[in-house]
Amino acid sequence: MRSRIWLRGSIFFIINLKLSEPTLTRRLQSLAAFFLISSSALAQWNDTLLRPFVMDHRAGGSSPADVSFLLDGPAGRDGFIRIQNGHFAKAKGQRIRFWGVHITDWSPGSVEIPPREDAPMWAATLARFGVNLVRLHFLDLDSPRGIIDHTAADSGSFDPEQLDRLDFEVAQFKKRGIYVDLNLNVGRSYKAGDGVQDFASIRWAKGLTLYDPRLIELEKEYARRLLTHVNPYTGTAYRDEPAVAIVEILNENGLYLGFHAPTPYYDDELTALYNTWLREKCTPEELRKLRVLASVPEGAPVPRLKSQEAAAAPKERYETEMAFYMDTENRFYENMSGYLKGELGVKCPIIGTADHSHTSSPYPMLASLSRLDILDGHVYWEHPGSPPPLNTPMVNDPLHSTVVQLSRTGFAGKPYTVSETNHPFPNEWASEGIPIIAAYGAFQDWDAIVIYTFEPKREPDWKPYVGDPFDISLDPVRMTEMAAGALLFLRGDVRSARQTVNRTYSREEVLESRLLPRSEQPYYTPGFPLALPLEHSVRIQSLQGPPTKKFTVTEANPIVSDTGELAWSTSPENTGLVTVETARTQALAGFLKANHKVLRNLGADITNNFATIVLSSMDGQPLARSEKMLLTAGSRVANTGMKWNDSHTRLENQGGSPSLIEPVAGTVMLRNIEKAAGVSVAALDGAGKPMGETIRATKTAGGWVFPIGVPVTTWYVVSVHRR
Repeated sequence: MRSRIWLRGSIFFIINLKLSEPTLTRRLQSLAAFFLISSSALAQWNDTLLRPFVMDHRAGGSSPADVSFLLDGPAGRDGFIRIQNGHFAKAKGQRIRFWGVHITDWSPGSVEIPPREDAPMWAATLARFGVNLVRLHFLDLDSPRGIIDHTAADSGSFDPEQLDRLDFEVAQFKKRGIYVDLNLNVGRSYKAGDGVQDFASIRWAKGLTLYDPRLIELEKEYARRLLTHVNPYTGTAYRDEPAVAIVEILNENGLYLGFHAPTPYYDDELTALYNTWLREKCTPEELRKLRVLASVPEGAPVPRLKSQEAAAAPKERYETEMAFYMDTENRFYENMSGYLKGELGVKCPIIGTADHSHTSSPYPMLASLSRLDILDGHVYWEHPGSPPPLNTPMVNDPLHSTVVQLSRTGFAGKPYTVSETNHPFPNEWASEGIPIIAAYGAFQDWDAIVIYTFEPKREPDWKPYVGDPFDISLDPVRMTEMAAGALLFLRGDVRSARQTVNRTYSREEVLESRLLPRSEQPYYTPGFPLALPLEHSVRIQSLQGPPTKKFTVTEANPIVSDTGELAWSTSPENTGLVTVETARTQALAGFLKANHKVLRNLGADITNNFATIVLSSMDGQPLARSEKMLLTAGSRVANTGMKWNDSHTRLENQGGSPSLIEPVAGTVMLRNIEKAAGVSVAALDGAGKPMGETIRATKTAGGWVFPIGVPVTTWYVVSVHRR
């Protein structure tokens, strides 16, 4: 969902005099780098290079770039997804990872739940791009977006037509080997018939759903109606459907010290619950002391701390209130997961909610969430809700990358999923995002990566342009990279790390971590070297163990994974580069022209300053012996008529159809290809079909060389002809 995630440094970090000198220096360097990057970006991008290239899913079908062979349909044919050795497994014990998308409808002409006549087409499209999981997110919106009947007096009645569309869609996903992640409480708003206090003022009731009895009752009722509903197209209720891989209780929800409810009723209710909890947990003497610390008379309720009071609050008062929030969340999740599994009979693993707010420590919340089956994380690179700097390349800032931010949440012995991430449009460097997260997600041995979002278009005459920052469906670079990412992540082309670094926290550290400044983000573990997740796998071992130990700081450049397959280099000139070098997938992402990096089987000599090139075997063989390969080559994406502000950080005009790309132009070299008699290349159109004449590679002393950039495209299929 569209959480406000503050991913980068800002002026705040300069004027905050409490920062350590090294941290202040780092922030100043980051800000200076931003201005250098911004000015170089304005100089680099030449709009005369932009050319139309559009995705055309409705014309899709048979394609040489089809990677649906990665899927194993029907989904759940062997039984329910389960957890084995800390990871997802099929019923017979085979490990499974998930590479997914959301289905949402933010941009013009999109739909949350496609009409029945389009569902088979969209399911087939996602399968061709290697998607084996769909996160069904905003189902609890009013129709015609979600399944809630907008004409009903309450928010618990389902719209029969929308429910039928959902059922048919799920059946189509299942048929093609695409599993479903069902979200229960995301965007539900309340009506007069719900019996909810202040129903018109609480919108999605964030936080309130964790403690208000009526809202919890409605959450259970919604779950019961949805999960016991029998899908007529599969013949099973959703609680009995093995194609449902995950059920999520809440989306981006939580309580925290300083929580302010939207109306006085819910604020007073939470304070009353706090005081009831104090009477149950505290001795009379402890309670008297808390009243003294809060400056309230004997017998008066103890007020909750406001956010600005937390840092100066006495330790006993601060830690007691933090313990209340943690206990409240824990009781909610235990109660809800017990209801789902015990009373409703849900058989798949369950997520409580995501670790989603990276502006503060996650550990109090994770203490509750880690008791459930799965840990989950959300992060975006330069979310549109973030302050400047925006529109900068992540390759120049590895220590604040999505990889590092997301890596903080995984627990030893638990599956870890990333159910929301993206490089939102119009970031001009977004071609780096999907290949990097796929490569490092495999290295970290995560269990699912779900890109937010894919927005199906309602009408056959949809206008081909990127209409929403998060929508990848019509993005000519991010969409084609999904197929490359599926090959890399689902097959495990990047090996998982050789070493896992586990960390433990004492209960006191967990409580006190919420007081740490934002300069400690994302780990909120003083002294934690942020390069570590780029070198080794990282996990939390315990939140009730020994205090966190000190970790060795690395100064290496490039930062190389312990498998030797991934390397992330930066430079004073802000020309970062990430390389992926495995037997079946190799990639270059970043400032290729400045780095001149050649891999074992892949080299490129291009005119673009910035690009991402990924080469993957499609037949399962190492690239050296593969006869069929997928090549994606992406750089900048724009819309026709799109206009930036003067600082090149925000759009003044989103623009319209058609979408435009800066073609990656130059030559690609296949190196060390065994027994090749010839190499031919097919440039693909937006439907994944060959266009133009076959490109013939030339044999040189260094390898097989062929031109790219003409015809205009972002992906190719390479065929190697053997002697």
